[in-house]
Amino acid sequence: MPDSFDQLVALIRARFPELSPQFQMGAGFLLDHPDEVAVSSMRKVAERAQVQPASLVRLSQQLGFPGWNELRDLFVARVRTRPEPLTSRARSMVKSKDALANDLLVAQQHNLETTAAHSGRVIVEAARVLRRASHVHVAGFRSCYAVAFGLVYGYRLFRPSVSLLNGEAGTLEMQLRTIERDSATIVISFAPYSVEAARVAEAALEKGSKLIALTDSAVSPIALNADKVLIFSHESPSFFPSLVAATAIAEALVAHLLALEGADALEQLALAEQSLHAKGAYVP
Repeated sequence: MPDSFDQLVALIRARFPELSPQFQMGAGFLLDHPDEVAVSSMRKVAERAQVQPASLVRLSQQLGFPGWNELRDLFVARVRTRPEPLTSRARSMVKSKDALANDLLVAQQHNLETTAAHSGRVIVEAARVLRRASHVHVAGFRSCYAVAFGLVYGYRLFRPSVSLLNGEAGTLEMQLRTIERDSATIVISFAPYSVEAARVAEAALEKGSKLIALTDSAVSPIALNADKVLIFSHESPSFFPSLVAATAIAEALVAHLLALEGADALEQLALAEQSLHAKGAYVP
């Protein structure tokens, strides 16, 4: 039986592929909404996870707990021992006449706060993994391409050994050949998960590259076997999920990497900036 929330997360991720569909839905909800689990009844959690309450009991037992209450205790302990999370102001703000615009801004703020609670500590750990890698590959497809491109652009300003895996002109398989054992690979994707993103994650694991998943669930296809998982929230009142929080994680990663590298990175950044100005990249 796991003794801590972190041990429970590791156990669920390891056993997730073997779980029944009902158990997978329940386990996924537990990892993606730990704050709700800590303060909600089993019936409410089951309703939100779209499973039967009895499934949560059986899932708890399959994970080594006598019952649901013993499993839930780990979620309660997590809330008590971590810093007070930033609270969403969406519930207290009064809608203006421009309701949609206001709701979008409130949703973005909520996404950032939720993402900070989920991934703030892991960003530091992921940056340390990236710093030790001989080369860093970054992949994001469709809407996630912009996040991946921005991460590569900022990171490459002070580190040359960073590349974007974009599969341009059907060349993804050729690009995957460049992944090596002492490298690190960042894959960005959210549900419904891109087939290309899953392929990159699979290739990274096959080649022994460190895998960092930037995704929306601890049990997403790219997260299950990742070395580090950075979870972002993408809720939005608009027709399309929000990528503001994903972009914030990417920017935080780059900023922390620069801080870790110190003087060498500052020198590389200064050279890159001088070169861009000298070659007329910016309007005088």
